[in-house]
Amino acid sequence: MHGNLLPKDGEVYFYENFFTRSEEHHLFDVLKQKTTWRQEPVKIMGKEILQPRLTALYGDTHKPYGYSGITMKPQQWFPELLLVKEKVETFLNIKFSTVLLNYYRNGTDSMGWHRDNEKSLGKNPTIASLSFGASRPFLFRHYRDRKLRVKIHLLPGSLLVMKGTIQDHWQHSLPKVPKLVEARINLTFRAIVDK
Repeated sequence: MHGNLLPKDGEVYFYENFFTRSEEHHLFDVLKQKTTWRQEPVKIMGKEILQPRLTALYGDTHKPYGYSGITMKPQQWFPELLLVKEKVETFLNIKFSTVLLNYYRNGTDSMGWHRDNEKSLGKNPTIASLSFGASRPFLFRHYRDRKLRVKIHLLPGSLLVMKGTIQDHWQHSLPKVPKLVEARINLTFRAIVDK
């Protein structure tokens, strides 16, 4: 583990070997096969386009999650996913209600600059992000001072934790890596607050 990786206005912590290499390989295969993947359309600047990745939402069935003009209703946890959730919760001493899964089929699948600042996440949410499969660069940039940037390589089996005021002050993205042919699966655990 490293200390806080951000210079100001939020917190990011990175745990490189949260899962062993063999656990990571096994979980990648299980998640790829058992997850019900979809390619959702999203609205960006008034236009509807298909997301450049596959997604799925699992969790408490009464707590939907919405972003970029779509609302996803969670599916029921499957056993292996529930075990992963419980390991993260025990490690961080936090309860999560939902996990958003992203399947990046290769280096052309990506995630644009954004903040996870939806009202349903409450103020200063903690988001736990797990990586399986290909290693990918992950970027942060300060929302007001765009020249202030941080780059992290998300390794297979690693855990990245975002907390504090980060979603108010920083954007993050997973850029394209055109020559990459390997796939990556990302799990982001969140707590949806009751309205």
